[in-house]
Amino acid sequence: MELRQLTYFVAVSEELSFSRAAQRCFISQSAISHQIARLERDLDATLFDRSTRAVTPTDAGLRLLPLAQQMLGLQTMIYSAVRAPGSRIRLAANMSFAARSLSAIADIRARHPDAEVEFVIKSFHHRIDAVASGDADVALIRGHIDRADLQVKQLWVEDLIVATAATHPLAQSETVNLGDLADYPLLMPPAFEQVLLHKVIRESFEKIGATPMYGAPIPSDHTATMELISYPDAWTVIYAETPATGISCMREAGGRLRIPVSAVTRSGAGRSILVEELIAFMTAPTPHRQTG
Repeated sequence: MELRQLTYFVAVSEELSFSRAAQRCFISQSAISHQIARLERDLDATLFDRSTRAVTPTDAGLRLLPLAQQMLGLQTMIYSAVRAPGSRIRLAANMSFAARSLSAIADIRARHPDAEVEFVIKSFHHRIDAVASGDADVALIRGHIDRADLQVKQLWVEDLIVATAATHPLAQSETVNLGDLADYPLLMPPAFEQVLLHKVIRESFEKIGATPMYGAPIPSDHTATMELISYPDAWTVIYAETPATGISCMREAGGRLRIPVSAVTRSGAGRSILVEELIAFMTAPTPHRQTG
């Protein structure tokens, strides 16, 4: 039995879905299924009832869940206990923040050559849990959370990018009007996977008295831009402009598709100078960053 298997087991138990658990853990669905099967063989117990419609823990799985959560909590406490205070910080984010994060980390290292700044990739909920438990010093998130044990500081506001196939009728300019997009299907992951994005888009359309026309939800193992190749009359939104063959990227002309980026730290933790400087470097304006 390995701790990573317990991590995957807890993810499946909480998500009640192998595909959502795989996305949360940043591994393939086949890999997480394989590791759960290994765990079941090691324990000689069936942990989940699987069907085409649902995944539910068995009685054995329900008994294991609180113990697995406790084990993972102890792992976090161990990492936190042995870290040298003040000399090392952990920044939790996802890959969409990698460029900004690595730039800020380079600035920190230039000023503090002996400092260690670790950039760890975690899903949204794992980032929050990592900060709350002390496993991470700061997390980057889009949107806002309201928890008494956490402090949230807005760093900047970024414009979402409208993406279409290069052959789309609206793909010939640098900007596009939101009202014009209402005539074309919007490709998005299901709302429960991207709550904030759906909220921003819905509220933006409400401001102009329109409603987005949704296409088929994007499967968890597909990318939004690749779906555009299959549905050239559709559009989607992405966080950053990424050059890709056959894809056109535009700004929304009215400046409505905007989303806040925030830093999350623990309340009353007494942030170190390194954390304060890291956040300051993250907020420093760059030619490609929209602040507000």
